[in-house]
Amino acid sequence: MTYISSTPFLDTAFDLTTLSFITVLLVVCVLSLCFVFYLRFKSRSSHHLQSFNSLWTVRFLLVLFITLWALNELLRIPTFRRRYLHDIWPSLNRDQESTLCKVNVVLSLGLFEPAFLVTLLFLVDVSIKKQTPRSLWAIGYILSMCVPILCFQSILVFSRYDLGGYWPHYFRRSYVILSKGRFGGDESVLCSYPLLSTIVFGAFGIGYSFWFLLSCWKVVSMVINKALRVRIYGLATAVLTSVPAQIAFLGLSVVWDPNEALYGVMAMLVFLSTFVCAMVGQGILVIRPIADSLAAGADFSSRCNSEGGRRRVNA
Repeated sequence: MTYISSTPFLDTAFDLTTLSFITVLLVVCVLSLCFVFYLRFKSRSSHHLQSFNSLWTVRFLLVLFITLWALNELLRIPTFRRRYLHDIWPSLNRDQESTLCKVNVVLSLGLFEPAFLVTLLFLVDVSIKKQTPRSLWAIGYILSMCVPILCFQSILVFSRYDLGGYWPHYFRRSYVILSKGRFGGDESVLCSYPLLSTIVFGAFGIGYSFWFLLSCWKVVSMVINKALRVRIYGLATAVLTSVPAQIAFLGLSVVWDPNEALYGVMAMLVFLSTFVCAMVGQGILVIRPIADSLAAGADFSSRCNSEGGRRRVNA
């Protein structure tokens, strides 16, 4: 196996790049939330927009889960923990940092990412249904789909049963402690992805990809509008490329130790795969539909006003 030692410059470059992408994603999330709440506000005074606003809760959930996933990814970044988290949590020690790595794996691969993927699927499925489901039912459906994988990830990561005597250590390894700190300290904690967690998420991702492909095929077969077809094709390409790629990069990451440069490359590719999926999902299923709805509502209002003016003139 080729060993390429990581350097402080590479470590900092990876961390700053991830922080930059997280910042961009959070800005887009804030923009999406502004669109969601603005449409919600406008629909109260516009009867025409009420039908477009029926899924505002689900779209809000999509943006919320993506935002939480992005914030959770900050826990993986050693630079963030050392320079910022220690200011908020001065007593943060090695054991607590190790626990944060475990929490990150469970929340990322067991809750936040599966939740926003299921929400994407729900929005695609409901787009061809004649009746929009109630908000509480939609929320319950999305959360119930995530409970099994969340339970599996929690058991695998936090269970005290040691498999080290039977399987290699990387099956359960969620962090690595370096005796020589990367940032001037005595020790440094680096987060990693356990192979068992990757296998569980991989099983979910494979099943999800087939389901998502079937849903997109149903939508495309019923949609006549060419622009909508292009959007569905773009969403399907992004999701069906990002999810398998992320699974592959997660699996490859166990080949290297977290203090090696090639592991940093794999971790960055894992993050970027999810980043692309989240950005495209928000753009196609949140921002663009709401923008189209607001534009259609404005056109409808202007026509009504012009027709009303003609009636008054004729009268």
